[in-house]
Amino acid sequence: MSKSVDYYFSPISPWTYLGHARFADMAKRHGAVVNVKPADFGKVFAASGGLPLAKRAPQRQAYRMVELRRFRDHLKMPLNLQPKFFPAPADLAAQTIIAAGRADGSDAAMRLAGAVLRACWTEERNIADAETLSAICKEQGMNAGQLAAAAQSDAVRAEYEANTQEAVARNVFGAPSYVIDGEIFWGQDRLEFVERALAG
Repeated sequence: MSKSVDYYFSPISPWTYLGHARFADMAKRHGAVVNVKPADFGKVFAASGGLPLAKRAPQRQAYRMVELRRFRDHLKMPLNLQPKFFPAPADLAAQTIIAAGRADGSDAAMRLAGAVLRACWTEERNIADAETLSAICKEQGMNAGQLAAAAQSDAVRAEYEANTQEAVARNVFGAPSYVIDGEIFWGQDRLEFVERALAG
């Protein structure tokens, strides 16, 4: 019997970017159902004691850069450590990913999420910009106009807020988080444990 994974993330998180493709491949290998749940991690941090990057202590900010460089090199993935359009509001990108999922299912949402993450962390594109998001949707063969309208709908906004409140209620505190059978796996560096859970 295939497992399901609740995937909580921010589309502007570098850690989500570093793990996204590996997680997508892993889920497919194990026939897992992925419930794609972009959430507002500003609200998640506020509820869980986390701080936005700019408010973290200098030593934490410095170590974050060390870890990003380590994982970029270890995974042999392209990654701009200081992208031009970071930080930026992630709400519209998150809502567009939700709209893609509502229109075409989990695979479409995962594909668009990957493209949005790459746009920020390797392509120097502004994922807070509506025209940029429409261009990304078109590049993925999606109906950009339809998704742009749906992303602003009450139903999608409500789903985004529901994802956020659900993440808080389930004790999620960082992105990405993968929840399998009620157990949280936080961070792309926990994907080995995610795979064990899916295989088990």
